[in-house]
Amino acid sequence: MTFYFTGIRSFPKLWKSNPYLGLGPGHSSLSLFLKDCYGIRNQEKWFSLKTVSPQNTKAMNLLISKARYVRKKDEGSNKQVSADSPHMFAAGAAKKRSQMNPPSKEHVLPPVKNIFQLPTKPLNSEEWDKLKEDFKEKANFENWIISQMVKCHSSVDVAKSVLAWVAAKNSGIVGYDLLVKYLYLCVFHKQTSEIIDVYEIMKARYKRLESGAYTLLIRGLIHTDRWREALLLLEDIKKVMIPSKKNYSDCIQGALFHQDVNVAWNLYQELLGHDIVPMLETLKAFFDFGKDMKDDQYSNKLQDILLYLRNNHLYPGESFAHSIKTWFESVPGEQWKGQFTTVQQSGQCLGCGKTVESIHLSSEEYEFLKEKIMRDVIDGGDQYKKTTPQELKRFQNFVKYHPPFDIVIDGLNVAKMFPKARESQVLLDVVSQLAKQNLQVLVLGRKHMLKQNSRWRKDDMEKVQKQASFFFADNISEDDPFLLYATLHSGNHCKFITKDLMRDHKACLPDAKTQRLFFKWQQGHQLAIVSRHPGSKITFQHILIYDTVVQTTGDSWHIPYDDDLVERYSYEVPTKWLCLYRKT
Repeated sequence: MTFYFTGIRSFPKLWKSNPYLGLGPGHSSLSLFLKDCYGIRNQEKWFSLKTVSPQNTKAMNLLISKARYVRKKDEGSNKQVSADSPHMFAAGAAKKRSQMNPPSKEHVLPPVKNIFQLPTKPLNSEEWDKLKEDFKEKANFENWIISQMVKCHSSVDVAKSVLAWVAAKNSGIVGYDLLVKYLYLCVFHKQTSEIIDVYEIMKARYKRLESGAYTLLIRGLIHTDRWREALLLLEDIKKVMIPSKKNYSDCIQGALFHQDVNVAWNLYQELLGHDIVPMLETLKAFFDFGKDMKDDQYSNKLQDILLYLRNNHLYPGESFAHSIKTWFESVPGEQWKGQFTTVQQSGQCLGCGKTVESIHLSSEEYEFLKEKIMRDVIDGGDQYKKTTPQELKRFQNFVKYHPPFDIVIDGLNVAKMFPKARESQVLLDVVSQLAKQNLQVLVLGRKHMLKQNSRWRKDDMEKVQKQASFFFADNISEDDPFLLYATLHSGNHCKFITKDLMRDHKACLPDAKTQRLFFKWQQGHQLAIVSRHPGSKITFQHILIYDTVVQTTGDSWHIPYDDDLVERYSYEVPTKWLCLYRKT
């Protein structure tokens, strides 16, 4: 690797020959750069009780089953949509909701035009001097120009000419930041010879580097015949910190690329030992490597990976799903057949006809989750910031001396679902429809809802209180802990209605198992209101009755995966499935 300009004979002489005996001069700005590149008084007035009857599960099922198509007509603020549209936790549902309510164009700023055209070929020193003069308002022009090149993935040759120009002006010295950014371009363009040259220079110049440079060197070396030196760099990182999932992923893929499967599995186990969630591309690499391989031990390890996906609620992407399918079908003598399909609302796989796992928690799981929620969210959570212990105690007594509810409603949240409609009327419509099903309904509200105004009419609220039990909390109180407490206390049949997706409360839970159970319970119990038409019925969306998680029966696997064309938020689940079964 040589720069062609007078006065410099070889590339290594561009840098001081004295080894730096401390840490590399990495800066926080460099790390950010590399990252860019690569959620009691008047007590009788505060709650009311409706004459109760035993829990009505049959009526609940009837209510949910009545989700249907409604007229595609817009009246007032209540847009009509299909009740068969994706459920509230389906992949892409949040994206579709945001598209139905796009941000105001008045606040969108026009795009900033880039008036600077980067060089497309190497420049000599005079040409770089001229360019720097033209952009003399740019502080540290050299770093600025190579940063622009990195953003635009300029050619290595053009970037090399920048370093040659800088070295010529500074007695052969080129700064650390410039060198790392140049290394990034070499790695991006897979210029292995250049990567090795920069590696040699850095190894001689610096005793240790910052994490960004280690990451680039590891990624650059794994596809060269010196890939084992990437493992040495990984060991250097371990001396000061736990390597990142990216560092492990690169080393694992390098080992598999060079057929050293034992090193790859050892690194994978080491990664899991640090409680690091591996990158999906790492797991995909193991399946790609195992194609056409008849090795029971290796096959068992791959199936352990699938169980890891299940236990951690992880979903492969579309490409990974194809790799899984290809591996199953390639194992000699196994006779697996795979197909990409969907699962019906009934839980039946359209591919093989089998019914996937139920969303409903077992009695043991339910009691475990209930105890955890009561302790970590209700008793030990952050609700006291907005709710007094006295008010929480008052509510607990209210629930204790009342038979189980069928539906718990976040009254204020539901009332605000249709902004142009009167809030008390929306709440009345919802409660009235539920009451007609002979369901025991609890509405959680705030004291201000009892004050007459244009949004909250007294006659509406009186009608609501005749059809449902009511608890009015202080206006500053947090509703969600009350909602969770009442729903869980009522039993596994009880559903709840709110737009809130409870992400903050899920995050309060102490471990991944409890969080997974909470999300599973939430999907099977949270009702969504699809539409409201004045004078007509409220339409509720169906609740999932099957669990969206990797699962197996031994002779079949069902694997939910992310469709490349669908943007899925973290609280959503895929709607596409890979069905695998043994051919008979």
